[in-house]
Amino acid sequence: MNPTAEENDVGTVTLGVSIAVPEPYGSLLQGRRAGFGDPAAHGIPTHVTLLPPTEVDAAALPAIELHLAEVAAAGRSFPMRLYGTGTFRPLSPVVFVQVVEGGSACAWLQQQVRDPAGPLTRDLHFPYHPHVTVAHAISDELMDRAYAALADFEAAWTCAAFALYEQGADGVWRKLREFVFGGGVIPPQNASHGVPAEPSLP
Repeated sequence: MNPTAEENDVGTVTLGVSIAVPEPYGSLLQGRRAGFGDPAAHGIPTHVTLLPPTEVDAAALPAIELHLAEVAAAGRSFPMRLYGTGTFRPLSPVVFVQVVEGGSACAWLQQQVRDPAGPLTRDLHFPYHPHVTVAHAISDELMDRAYAALADFEAAWTCAAFALYEQGADGVWRKLREFVFGGGVIPPQNASHGVPAEPSLP
């Protein structure tokens, strides 16, 4: 088992930043992922990654939270829609549900999160591609099953926030703090912040 931040001599924690897939879709996809035989399913809330697992000094957490609050304050709510499946095979053993709307906003956000001037700067192993993982590192037969079973899956919502997560010693990811666009605390019922969003998006 990995030590907790308190037990770890170097005082590091493993963090991630992501957009949660809301209910009922989040639990539905998590349950399907478990049903496909993915042992990590119950420890990973259903999400679109903005920052992959990253080890940082625990002492940097206040600066990281301040940075993420600034990123959120500069953004605004945007529509997200998922539809159908895709895969990164053979490069990576992943089957995912595709982000068909909101991808450019996710790409802009992840660039801001990893800003070279901020506390979460890091390189990525692969070019950024927003997605929702539904199977990872299981047999090809089960990956094919996941790909086919969710081929018609669809979900849509207004994304009003993203969150910072920490991976515990038990391997489970837990939310530390949510960051609402426009600097709020609770996602507004009718989000419209009038803040420039997605500048110079690809």
